[in-house]
Amino acid sequence: MNEQPWQRHHNKSPLANSFFHLRRNIVMVQEFTRRHRRACQMALFACFAVAIGRGATSSSTRVTALSFATISSGSKAAWRYATASSPSSSAGGCAPTHAFLGRRHFSSSASCAASITSLQQSAVATEELEKTMDVTHPAYDVIAKDVVSECGAYTTLYKHKKSGAELLSVANDDDNKVFGITFRTPPSDSTGVPHILEHSVLCGSRKYKTKDPFVQLLQGSLQTFLNAFTYPDRTCYVVASQNEKDFYNLINVYSDAVFHPRAISDPMVHAQEGWHLELEDKEQPLTYKGVVYNEMKGVYSSPDSLLGRESQRCLFPDNTYSVDSGGDPTVIPELSFEDFANFHAKFYHPANSRIYFSGDDDVARRLEIMDEYLSEFGPSPESKPESEIVWQKKTITEPQWEKHAYPAGADQPETHMLNVNWLLNDRPLTPLEDLTVNILDHLLTGTTSSILRKTLTESGLGEAITGGGLSDELLQATFSMGMKGVKPDDVQAVHDLVIDTLKKAAEEGFTDDAIASSMNTIEFQLREFNTGSFPRGLSFMLGAMSKWLYDNSPTGALKFEEPLAQLKAQIAESGSKVFQDMIKELLLDNTHRVTVEMVPSKTLEAEQLKEEQDRLAAVKESLSDDELDEIIKKTVELKELQAAEDPPEARATIPSLELADLKREVTEYPIDITDNENDTGIKVVRHELVSTSGIAYVNFGVDVSSLSLEDAAILPLFTRMMMETGAGGMDSVALSRRIGTYTGGVSATFMSSGVKPEGAKEGVVSDGNHMVTQIMIQGKATSDKAGELLSLFKLILTDAKLDSKSRVIEMLKESKSRIESSIQSSGHSYANTRIKSRYTVGGYIGEKMSGISYLQTVKDLLQQAEEDWPSLLARFERIRNTILDETKCRDGMVLDVTGDAKVLDTVQPEIEKFLTELPGDSKGEKLQNFYVEEHPWATQAKKEMAENAATIDEGFVVPTQVSYVGKGGQLFAPGEAVSGASAVVARFLRTGYLWDQVRVIGGAYGGFCTFSSTDGFFSFLSYRDPNLADTIDVYDKAGDALIAAADELEKNPDALATAIIGAIGDMDGALMPDQKGFAAFRRWLANESPEARQKFRDEILNTKPEDFRAFGERLKNFSNPTCAVVSSSAAFEAAAEAGKEMKINQVV
Repeated sequence: MNEQPWQRHHNKSPLANSFFHLRRNIVMVQEFTRRHRRACQMALFACFAVAIGRGATSSSTRVTALSFATISSGSKAAWRYATASSPSSSAGGCAPTHAFLGRRHFSSSASCAASITSLQQSAVATEELEKTMDVTHPAYDVIAKDVVSECGAYTTLYKHKKSGAELLSVANDDDNKVFGITFRTPPSDSTGVPHILEHSVLCGSRKYKTKDPFVQLLQGSLQTFLNAFTYPDRTCYVVASQNEKDFYNLINVYSDAVFHPRAISDPMVHAQEGWHLELEDKEQPLTYKGVVYNEMKGVYSSPDSLLGRESQRCLFPDNTYSVDSGGDPTVIPELSFEDFANFHAKFYHPANSRIYFSGDDDVARRLEIMDEYLSEFGPSPESKPESEIVWQKKTITEPQWEKHAYPAGADQPETHMLNVNWLLNDRPLTPLEDLTVNILDHLLTGTTSSILRKTLTESGLGEAITGGGLSDELLQATFSMGMKGVKPDDVQAVHDLVIDTLKKAAEEGFTDDAIASSMNTIEFQLREFNTGSFPRGLSFMLGAMSKWLYDNSPTGALKFEEPLAQLKAQIAESGSKVFQDMIKELLLDNTHRVTVEMVPSKTLEAEQLKEEQDRLAAVKESLSDDELDEIIKKTVELKELQAAEDPPEARATIPSLELADLKREVTEYPIDITDNENDTGIKVVRHELVSTSGIAYVNFGVDVSSLSLEDAAILPLFTRMMMETGAGGMDSVALSRRIGTYTGGVSATFMSSGVKPEGAKEGVVSDGNHMVTQIMIQGKATSDKAGELLSLFKLILTDAKLDSKSRVIEMLKESKSRIESSIQSSGHSYANTRIKSRYTVGGYIGEKMSGISYLQTVKDLLQQAEEDWPSLLARFERIRNTILDETKCRDGMVLDVTGDAKVLDTVQPEIEKFLTELPGDSKGEKLQNFYVEEHPWATQAKKEMAENAATIDEGFVVPTQVSYVGKGGQLFAPGEAVSGASAVVARFLRTGYLWDQVRVIGGAYGGFCTFSSTDGFFSFLSYRDPNLADTIDVYDKAGDALIAAADELEKNPDALATAIIGAIGDMDGALMPDQKGFAAFRRWLANESPEARQKFRDEILNTKPEDFRAFGERLKNFSNPTCAVVSSSAAFEAAAEAGKEMKINQVV
């Protein structure tokens, strides 16, 4: 995901949770983010509560402690969590049931009422939950009780009598328990003090005395979420677990950390996490080091981040939002240890905290455990007033225009970026206004067919949309919209087009079907409350906090029934007028507007580097020999501290689980397969769950193996065309609105699954020759709308409008811009994909479809679309004709349905109708059996790999101040057995040696590794790394580190148990109903047996120290590993001088 400059998080390893990169094809990430950013954009929608950005290394389907968990203003982050793992995504923003057809009828729609009832069944109150609201404790006053029936939540707001802390207790039937503590932390400058403190408080505390308890928790917890985030005005610390013992362990460590951190008395923590001067020899130049310092250098290398930062700053000249809470790298070194410690003293008193619990644990125990910490503090009446966020008044009386530079590559076109930005409100919005402005945002920008987004995209004035529309999770809401990839002469035209389009919408209004689609989209999201891998309780918390933080009711904002009914009534009475009036009031008649233009500079990167070098040289020149000796001494001391092992007595303070606390059995999910449903020639897979709240989750796969590997490379574009160019008699707008009106979302993606050949031994590395390749159409709807859902599936499969030259050109320009930006901000992901392409068949194919080489494919397709559209159209038509070949296509079709018994029974007639109407002969030819025969793409891929994929070290040059360093290869050869113990060892390496050496000592924002037991591929990766050559040296010593660790584990069985527990935690997570069904489907598709899964889990549980030693020996004898690095020209030159030469490629 594109990270905004205000998005900060404690989770330091962005690929240790590669969920965003690996779970969604990288070429779809930006569109995916745009589609699904909405759910927590307002407190009203807080049941969904962003992020995160990126994904995890394994097949784990949850946000882990190393997740790229970011929270931004605008609530976009939580929604990224909420949708990251859901296989059913809307083509244009997720969509709901048919709430109404026309504005005069929707309030009395019978079909809507039936659907809504089924969606709400899981929120019915229970007597036991109701009783929890009556729990009291002598240390607390009860402030308020409330039932949020929309979410099945029974809440009590308490106030701690002695300290003044507020505590919201939410009781529900969710076993994924959540605890959070939030402090209002408005900064007055851009030193990044709240961000640095957020990192630092988790580095040891009064009770938990290791250097980094956060890491120990990562290593041996069953947590389903472990994170912290810094907003522009608050800092949140959050944990979640399904295991009650684990949950309370996490609470204790986090509570002690925030109230009694080692960081405020030990300057070494501030130096490590924030910044410090580093010098090992007087003849060397001084350097700045620090985790946050390097993280923010990476943020400030991203043009998108710079645009977002300037867009926020310009609208808030008079309050805390004008500075960067994450830290400006040029200002961070101004933060003294004294100011750092004083910030904690000022803002981390319980009176300034909001404490949150949710789940099925005991409410009385919640109160008791927090009283143990809170009772140490007396009242602090000044805490809340001193942290109050000042309202920014609308002081701009005439719209303004600002210009700022962004770093551009040597070969990059000199195009501009532009955002038109508004401050929407300088008074609190009512719940009805909150809802209305969110619906308006969806009408304007929520889908590719929304008028503002569509008009900008089709204008040809730029390559991609920027701004994202509404952002409303802070005290005041903003609206931003613009474009990037804009020619200098077209900048004014983009600005004018934004304004003119808003004027047109205000004058002409929105059609009934547009309003129906947007309303249904939002309503479905609210009622389904599907947060994917993101804990529901955390979504609830983030939504509550968006009002609670500003001293309003934490629960009032979560109730959507009343404002939804009010808005429906207004629309029934006056139609579009409510939205037209809001456009005029909040946008057109609002002069508090600033346009931010970002101008490319091909010298900015060099200028910034020289400015830093000159500043450090001046600092060094001003220091005496004694002062330089002191810096050298401190450098040595810090590195010795970082490298030192925690003493046993310190490690013993960290609470942990025992192996006996673990569930030994793999969780299996229901599956029933019909090979030839009703003689249609099509397989149907069903998953009957206890309850899916009346919703059917449907996936439909169509085999694409008959295509050439060359055509496979354009499937990401082809599947996007299926969704965004219209189909049948509908243009793109009509199609999007139909999806929005009748379903909970439809998407089309390419999916490739490696499979175990029939008769092959399980638990060994695959040769990659056997795979299933499909276009997967996915969607969801209430069971009474399954017919509409399936008819849409058939329509986009068979009758998408492929002859859409202008739209295809727009898509390709967007893709080009997005990939270029993503390589700069997520270089580790591209480095990993590139390395893997040299060793495995699946990796080679994946790189062609989503890696750095795909960027060139997009450029070539763009040129072809502009210069020779007929030939490209013929290619698209050939692809569709090939995959829908009447003689054999049905043999490659599979329908996967998840629902409860009632849902499956209700949708069966529609399934029968759908299967009958699909193209193809039910008695037709059979496709190749890829569980027996080699896939033709594998044959071609191996040929191309032999010719093209030389195993060489490569460097990819982009404008950046940091590096993304990868090294890897084939650690296990095809046919070799891989024990489940490998998962324990790889995780131990990631959360131990690499964390310490790459992040803690090296100063990178993340250091981690990936390993796949399926194909034997292993890689080291770093993220926002100030080093390059030194990091590769760290990788090369990993084998020795594991061997040494094996010796230590022989003496310390508790440490071994901790490693095993952490690995089991990665395997077990809380899944939503659609995820359970899809997990079972993928397992079946891969030909995995339950016995093999259990064997792998047993091997994890039985891991021994010798497994670490054996893995270490393999790493020491790694056969022909290679590097791929994304960095700057200057960094590659320095690496070459250090003996790390690479083939250099200019990317951006």
